[in-house]
Amino acid sequence: MDFHPKTRRDFLKNAALLTAGVGLGMTQGGYAHQLEKPKNKLPKWRGFNLLDFFSPDADKGRKNKEEYFKWMEDWGFDFVRIPISYPSYLKFDRSRAIKPDETLNFDENRLQEIDSLVEMAHKYNLHVSLNLHRAPGFCINAGFEEPFNLWEDKEAQEAFAEHWKMWAKRYKNISPKKMSFDLVNEPFKREDPNNQHSPGGPVPVEEYRQVAKVGLDAIRTVDKKRLVISNGNGGGGTAVPEIADLDLGQSCRGYFPSHISHYKASWVYQHPEDLPSVEWPGEYNERYYGREDVEKHYAPWVALIKKGVGVHCGECGCYNKTPHDVFLAWFGDVLGVLHQNGIGFGLWEFSGTFGLLNSGRADVDYEDWYGEKLDRKLLTLLQKYA
Repeated sequence: MDFHPKTRRDFLKNAALLTAGVGLGMTQGGYAHQLEKPKNKLPKWRGFNLLDFFSPDADKGRKNKEEYFKWMEDWGFDFVRIPISYPSYLKFDRSRAIKPDETLNFDENRLQEIDSLVEMAHKYNLHVSLNLHRAPGFCINAGFEEPFNLWEDKEAQEAFAEHWKMWAKRYKNISPKKMSFDLVNEPFKREDPNNQHSPGGPVPVEEYRQVAKVGLDAIRTVDKKRLVISNGNGGGGTAVPEIADLDLGQSCRGYFPSHISHYKASWVYQHPEDLPSVEWPGEYNERYYGREDVEKHYAPWVALIKKGVGVHCGECGCYNKTPHDVFLAWFGDVLGVLHQNGIGFGLWEFSGTFGLLNSGRADVDYEDWYGEKLDRKLLTLLQKYA
């Protein structure tokens, strides 16, 4: 509604509406609150992560069937994120650690396999977010020895730039509406990069900015229009207002609090069997958690949207050891908060331990879906926001 009056009649009409709104308590959800609500520059894509090239060895990826893409579209989803480990599309001697000069040995046959995955997603009208889950010199997961450090070494950053130039050239003719680039998954800095349980924390912001700019500039030398996204710092969960001036969207995570999302995950906890039980809402380690805490967690991301930075939740979900009722209660709050702020999501994953299909939970009465085990309750929850 236009509140810029052209006539005295318009002025009186608008004044009456505003007065009525104040009387009804606008700040509790009335029109004034809607005026203040920021517009997210990124589309509210909703969908899934696909782990076909998640492993450094492409032959060990979790291959997705064509039927999966069809079901995604049929169920109302429009997004897939493809987290890629860069060694999965290289040629080198895998019996030893990779050398710096081998990090650009692109394997055309493997690249064509990724092309096929992208084409399959587009066949079913799904936007593709191409992500370097492992970039030259960094991955939040262990299991592969890097030859240098992305955050500190110029040689690693030069290799990072060459990878993104390659992808930008390869997909230059694909519309930005159909594909975006996600620079590097979940920036984090550990004392020992090859030990997943080594202490660590957010990347110093000046180092983070340098790497983000290197990737962005590499893409922009080839493609001026491609939508480029950077991940939250400290493992994806921390908004980065210090790079709000760059031509980047930002990707948050739907894993707060982690004692719910990653309950008894062996790659997070050294002694998962010793963890206490969990509930939602409820107390954990003498602190109470509920929806209000989720809202506070996303407040910095909402602040980014108000600055004009587009925000999307590239990963969210829950490991299969969390009791299913606890998972759904918590996830309903996470999705609800994202939704009310215009933020889309990508469930980790479609099929697998975090997934909609074949999650291996012990407390779910799965529906048989063409030979797959479908978590119908989870699908119903996701569709509420699709």
